[in-house]
Amino acid sequence: MATPQVIAPPCAQSGSPGASGPRDVTPTSGVIHVNVRHVSGFVVIGNHLAQHHELSLIAIGLAVHIQSLPAGAKVGIKALTDRFPESEARITAALHELEAEGYLHRSRVRLPSGRVTTRTISYNQPGATAPTVATPARKPQRPTRPAPEPPSEQTTAPEPAPAPAPAAPIRVPAPTAPRTPPPPLPRPHAPTAQLMQTAAAVLADLRRHAPELALKEEDIPALAPGVAAWLERDTHPDTIRHALTDQLPLPVKHPARFVRHRITTLIPPPLPGTADLAPPPRRTPLVIPLQNCDTCDRAFRATDPGHCGDCRTDLRQAA
Repeated sequence: MATPQVIAPPCAQSGSPGASGPRDVTPTSGVIHVNVRHVSGFVVIGNHLAQHHELSLIAIGLAVHIQSLPAGAKVGIKALTDRFPESEARITAALHELEAEGYLHRSRVRLPSGRVTTRTISYNQPGATAPTVATPARKPQRPTRPAPEPPSEQTTAPEPAPAPAPAAPIRVPAPTAPRTPPPPLPRPHAPTAQLMQTAAAVLADLRRHAPELALKEEDIPALAPGVAAWLERDTHPDTIRHALTDQLPLPVKHPARFVRHRITTLIPPPLPGTADLAPPPRRTPLVIPLQNCDTCDRAFRATDPGHCGDCRTDLRQAA
């Protein structure tokens, strides 16, 4: 037998340069993705939500969080405020954005127990049909009356069915009263540069003694006047630090609000004899009006019109 001849060219190795080889598609600028395939604990989000041009970043993140939760999870404003550091006003505005774009629908329904609750439906695609959610009804009781006798052979007209009872109107509870605003932060009467610098140093040093009170950089100038009021009342910095860090609740969800509350409610009274270091009221200086002399018509200051000093001297000499 003849030896077989290999006439096909060898295949190009993977990654070799040339028109037939794979090209490097790594971008030279911008974001570079490193993707790992998820097999559990993930949620599918459409680009119409992740790259929405009208929604704010808070609304997009809130929609992703709601879609990742299991059915029946609490997504009320209070639950979201306790979960995230954003304020109640920002979360409420983000929920309104999602409702306006069709990603969320909230309605008030009455349960069989009579309690009114909020039902929230999350859409991963706006415009999708919502599933029919039946309200659980009470278990009907078995009738105690005997079963009706079988009808006779005589044909009788069926009795009209009773009209259904009108549904009870849903009473929505009245809105709750607005929250009482917190008391104002105390402020010093003479905020000198050295006083404010010492107050800022006390606030920035809190995280060394209580890591739960690590304040943001923008929180320190806002809270410094309150600590300066303590220092102005001859309070030692160690005393202020102990009052702000003693018996902390766990966890401290909002360090700045907690520190502001303690500064406002625990401020010591002024020392006796200092009169709260309030500056004395300014007296209005006495201004003597200008008068014109009756003889020479020269201006001079006096409480009553008449003659100037020179004319009064001449009049006395003439007399």
